[in-house]
Amino acid sequence: MNRLFSPLGLWLALSALPLPALAAESGTGPLDLTGSGFGVVAIIAFIVAYIVVIGEEFLHLRKSKPVVIAAGVIWALVGVAYAVHGDDHTAAEAVRHNLQEYAELFLFLLAAMTYINTLEERQLFNALRAWLVSRGFSLVTVFWITGLLAFFISPIADNLTTALLMAAVVTAVGIGQNRFVALACINIVVAANAGGAFSPFGDITTLMVWQKGVIKFHEFFDLFLPSLVNWLIPALLMSFAVPKGKPAAMEEQVEVKFGGYVVTALFIGTIAMAVAMHNYLHLPPVLGMMTGLGLLKIYGYVIRRHELKGGGYVVGPEQFDCGDLTPYFKPRHKPFDIFISMKRAEWDTLMFFYGVVLCVGGLGTIGYLAHASHWMYQGLGATGANVLVGLLSAIVDNIPVMFAVLTMDPSMSHGQWLLVTMTAGVGGSLLSIGSAAGVGLMGQARGVYTFFSHLKWSWAIALGYAGSIWVHFLVNKALL
Repeated sequence: MNRLFSPLGLWLALSALPLPALAAESGTGPLDLTGSGFGVVAIIAFIVAYIVVIGEEFLHLRKSKPVVIAAGVIWALVGVAYAVHGDDHTAAEAVRHNLQEYAELFLFLLAAMTYINTLEERQLFNALRAWLVSRGFSLVTVFWITGLLAFFISPIADNLTTALLMAAVVTAVGIGQNRFVALACINIVVAANAGGAFSPFGDITTLMVWQKGVIKFHEFFDLFLPSLVNWLIPALLMSFAVPKGKPAAMEEQVEVKFGGYVVTALFIGTIAMAVAMHNYLHLPPVLGMMTGLGLLKIYGYVIRRHELKGGGYVVGPEQFDCGDLTPYFKPRHKPFDIFISMKRAEWDTLMFFYGVVLCVGGLGTIGYLAHASHWMYQGLGATGANVLVGLLSAIVDNIPVMFAVLTMDPSMSHGQWLLVTMTAGVGGSLLSIGSAAGVGLMGQARGVYTFFSHLKWSWAIALGYAGSIWVHFLVNKALL
């Protein structure tokens, strides 16, 4: 009996299941496998993987692991299905297309993450945090300042880094004020997600939309007012619940390390170069980002030489007198190394992104996305479907949702593409688990900012969500 469940047995069982008439002849183009055993097993594999992803907080299993495995399973099923029908090319071409899309986004994100990690290592973010906690602002003022900064920093830095930075400020200022910390964290999550929605660099979903060429760089700023409203409505409602008081200023001084401001200028120049290459030369923006990464590497050499020359660093084990331990000794303070900044990139996120792109691409090749597109965009209409995308982003990560929409490529107006870009970005604020910023802050302010503390204010966030859609229809009606 066990032999029936062997890989060969499974393959024979699947190949025996009926396929739609579209697949009757080999070489006739894409197959509709949604009604076949291959398609059923593929969708089950994706659902199981995503259940594990959703349970990351409880299982403590990195979210990239199940989706990477699911991606391999799904494409193996696609490959077998096409091979059974004598087609050895279609599946391979489809997976290569998905890999090319992933590679462009992967390199873009790797360059951006390396810059952010370098700025963090140069103490730029810590200096900003120290300045804020040493001002002696009232709790209400800190609530508004951290939200405002999160809204305007996240369009350049990613929303997770921005949220963690601002959360460090509120947890330092609000010691013993758990109610304030919880409210401020909710405010930061909403602000960071809203700020990331009107910039190609603010979120992976907006980056995907920009690189796909659906929305041009300057057109993202049409979402500024709707995104601002998305944050301001819940922020205003929550501000009435912020405790009064003015905690004592904390004496903390952090000095930006050598080269920190130059790295900031290089990052801005790199973004400008990526935009210029995409807008004026019609080249992939990743080319500009990788060129900027090369410039950062060169400047990293300058920083390293400066620290080796005047920083008192130990260069090699020969300068120690530790006997036989010298080969194993690792100095605590080491000179700058750009590859350490690259190593500290969010590799789990990058690998999760790989799994998502391949999983969704495989399901699209099977035919599920065509059916979903028909049901959503023809059954519900563009507006209804795009609002639903935002609601789904609160439960399912917005990356697979947005990639699925881009893969479907529904026929809709420019204003509707702007709408789905915004809803996919801000919809995750409805629940704490709906965005990387929310999940990250639940870990940083563990026991204070929780799923249920966020849920108590979901009604206010939903009002902001509805308000942002209304404002979009108001100010961008000519584009709809």
